[in-house]
Amino acid sequence: MTETITLYEAIGGDATVRALTERFYALMDTLPQAARCRALHPADLGSSQQKLYDYLTGYLGGPPVYVEKHGHPMLRRRHFIAEIGPAERDEWLLCFRLAMEETIANAKLRDIIWAPVERLAHHMQNRE
Repeated sequence: MTETITLYEAIGGDATVRALTERFYALMDTLPQAARCRALHPADLGSSQQKLYDYLTGYLGGPPVYVEKHGHPMLRRRHFIAEIGPAERDEWLLCFRLAMEETIANAKLRDIIWAPVERLAHHMQNRE
């Protein structure tokens, strides 16, 4: 009998999700190529970082922290106040991809995570 583990466990659990979200927001905050995406966020990224950490923890198969704190994610609805076009979407994806490359060692695991994250980013776009 083989044991099944979640993506959360496979990538390293809490420490990796924490590192991923910290690196993601550090990149967004400093990369000139992410300026439009950064402009959609508050000056202090702490709350945004915590919410992404909470969301990714559950999304990747860890504890459902986001749902316990905030209820159903309803991500598109919660982000509708921000005008997310192709540029903002692509900048967000750039930061996420770079953060994954720096924090998740296994390329196959990155690939597994990337496809649904990319679909989600396209779903979040709310303007052309």
